Amino acid sequence: MAEIIQRDGSWAFDGTAVRITPGLHRSVPLFRQTYGEIVVPLEAVAGVVYEPERRRGRLRMRLREGADPLLQATGGRLPEAADPYRLLVDVDRSGLAEYVVEEIRHALLLDQVPKEPARAYLLPGPPVPVSVRSSDGTVSFDGTRVRIDWADTSDRVKRATGPRIIAVGDLVQVEWLPNSGYEDGFLRFVTRETVFSKLPAEKDPYALDLWGGVQRDLLTALVATAVTARLPHPSAPADDGGAGGSRRRAAAVPAQVAGPADHHDVLLRRLRELGELHRDGVLTDEEFARTKAVILRGFQEGPSSAGPVRCG
Repeated sequence: MAEIIQRDGSWAFDGTAVRITPGLHRSVPLFRQTYGEIVVPLEAVAGVVYEPERRRGRLRMRLREGADPLLQATGGRLPEAADPYRLLVDVDRSGLAEYVVEEIRHALLLDQVPKEPARAYLLPGPPVPVSVRSSDGTVSFDGTRVRIDWADTSDRVKRATGPRIIAVGDLVQVEWLPNSGYEDGFLRFVTRETVFSKLPAEKDPYALDLWGGVQRDLLTALVATAVTARLPHPSAPADDGGAGGSRRRAAAVPAQVAGPADHHDVLLRRLRELGELHRDGVLTDEEFARTKAVILRGFQEGPSSAGPVRCG
């Protein structure tokens, strides 16, 4: 057993897997504490390195592309402090860190672990159900459905549509961008009907606009990861002749999910829903005009293969 314990957490390698446990110190980011312990099988590891520095060095692990739904969902956009595959190491423990690195590297060579992208997720992601309250609302996932309940501060159009419930089978992909503190982030659930939509996150009823507390909003990556882990893997076959194959085609080539006719139908349906909210007095004339303009602009900026959008 090769193990190193530091204030920010610990790594323990038993020859088959690396067990990464977050520390309990207040300096450990909320995201790491909430995500909890991660067991990384050796076959998911692409490499490991120790980077010595004057005061504190760093252990870093690199995973094979496509092995981890967390990395797939976040796309390398997690803040460094929240990265679970990084560990700060005190200078007087640098020798131990180098020993852990050598043990993992030796095992990778002995087991001849491939470095090419994984063809299936080798880590499970966070357990479900999972629920996170963000600045724009509460998003929950039970393993089969996503539910969004809007906050009182959400855009009026979103609140007027009520809770949003999305089945996993209807999803094409999940898009996530963290709130940096300087620019808003978002968590967007892309379906076959909304794949061409370019609505900004604050207006999109399939997206959470992340503009509040950075630490709290960062937890939405838990939901993004849990959902991603249950979508077809990026390397899944494009077609197997069944419904599952159709979903994999959608995930692999979202620009080809709908043709011009489908694109036009989605636009008409969105405008119809907006018109009903206006007629019911939920939206003012100004809100209706502004939101309609945003929807039209978003659809007109869609893929050129869909052709120009004509209404009326």
